[in-house]
Amino acid sequence: MESPLNFTRYRVKPGSLPDLASRDPAAGNGLPAGKEERLARSAELAGRVDALQDLLYAEHLHKVLIVLQGMDTSGKDGTIRHVFGEVDPLGVRAISFRAPAGEELEHGYLWRVHRQVPGKGEIVIFNRSHYEDVLITRVHQWIDQAECERRYDQINDFERMLSETGTTILKFFLHISKDEQRSRLQARLDDPAKRWKFNPRDLEERKKWDKYMQAYEDAIAATSSEWAPWYVVPSDSKSTRNLLVSSILVDALEGLKMKFPTPAEDYSKIVVS
Repeated sequence: MESPLNFTRYRVKPGSLPDLASRDPAAGNGLPAGKEERLARSAELAGRVDALQDLLYAEHLHKVLIVLQGMDTSGKDGTIRHVFGEVDPLGVRAISFRAPAGEELEHGYLWRVHRQVPGKGEIVIFNRSHYEDVLITRVHQWIDQAECERRYDQINDFERMLSETGTTILKFFLHISKDEQRSRLQARLDDPAKRWKFNPRDLEERKKWDKYMQAYEDAIAATSSEWAPWYVVPSDSKSTRNLLVSSILVDALEGLKMKFPTPAEDYSKIVVS
């Protein structure tokens, strides 16, 4: 049975191709059509995420890993702000992986990632992730196809291990159109308060758009699994993006059937004077 918000259609089934070219980045099938309704529903879900995160932290049993990937300007930072805007910082961490440097280069590519995975009762959000090691590395031909496929297998094994040891994994590809990216990059240039976000290298990467789409499509197809599913989230609309991510997260957290821990002693007769 599909969720009332009908987000299951955005999940990539294991062994299937995501076919990004056929997915409309501006679509929101199954979601409220009006922006105001989407914003209102997202606000409700933000409160629910807050309550469920409190429960997750108190129960101290489950771990949650959220992976956000997407082209520049797809809204990874904005997703974090809106989905987790009401959450107590206690028990939530956002990690952004930059180009490896120093000690990181002395180890395998998953070493620095494994160090940041969530502990019990914690939500960790990867703003970019280990998938950069099968995306930018492939587009720039720093690894060959054989190495890329080996890494798909390694990532699947890594995520399976995390899942089998109590981690719920949700992976979101924030799917924007090339036209929308152009508008957002231009907006950064036009707004002095946002100009600091602009990097001329973004324009060089933009020229490789088709190669990135192919790299994303192949990576998603190879690594969307029952234990670590990918969701392709249409992200030209920020309100659609936020509502979908919030809905999927709440559904996953509620599915854990969490309970507040029972005190070790009976405190029912204690009265605070």
